[in-house]
Amino acid sequence: MMTVAHLLRGKPIRLVTIPSYETLTKATEILARERIGALIVTAPGGDLAGILSERDIVRAIARDGTAAVMAKVSDIMTADVVCCSPDDTVDAVMTLMTAKRFRHVPVKENGKLVGMISIGDVVKAKVEDAERESADLRAYIAGT
Repeated sequence: MMTVAHLLRGKPIRLVTIPSYETLTKATEILARERIGALIVTAPGGDLAGILSERDIVRAIARDGTAAVMAKVSDIMTADVVCCSPDDTVDAVMTLMTAKRFRHVPVKENGKLVGMISIGDVVKAKVEDAERESADLRAYIAGT
């Protein structure tokens, strides 16, 4: 069974983070520059404080208008972050993402943030798994 650790091996090691005191303007600049959909928000000292997604930003702008861009990331972010472990299965994380309706999950190991996976990572892994299984079945049927 494929695990989150497998997904992390195919991703860059660098985590894109933003301090909780930064503005939403700074966050949008980072999201656009990095071409990603969510940022890990860090507390003073570097601990995980939350996650800020494009959806969080859209909701803030819908609620507060253009004034939202000057808000602190800590005022907009999702503070109650659901994390997974490198040992979790891809199927379990996919089920969690679907049930909770979120697209990004930070990965923690022994209390330390080690990465983040997206729904795109999960879908890519599932497609690769299905393609591999199909190839194996074709080879079995062909008798090779």
